[in-house]
Amino acid sequence: MDCRPRCAACCIAPSISSPIPGMPRGKPAGVPCVQLDEALRCRLFGRPERPAVCTSLLPHEDMCGASREQAMRWLGRLEQETMPAVLRPQ
Repeated sequence: MDCRPRCAACCIAPSISSPIPGMPRGKPAGVPCVQLDEALRCRLFGRPERPAVCTSLLPHEDMCGASREQAMRWLGRLEQETMPAVLRPQ
């Protein structure tokens, strides 16, 4: 599966704990990565500065669904399910 044009759900929905150029402390869930360009494409794609977690996240029907909205929901749910218990909202 190829990335959906102008989606960027995987660059917005999940938190990233490793440093990203321009975001040295990573990024919180729901915040767009500063490395997204105007077309919502990753400026670091294929570059060594790209965090390993980003490189390992590949488009798949389960994750991406049929729309950007479905991808945001799926990734948001995954974020909640994998969040450490001490950080989960009560």
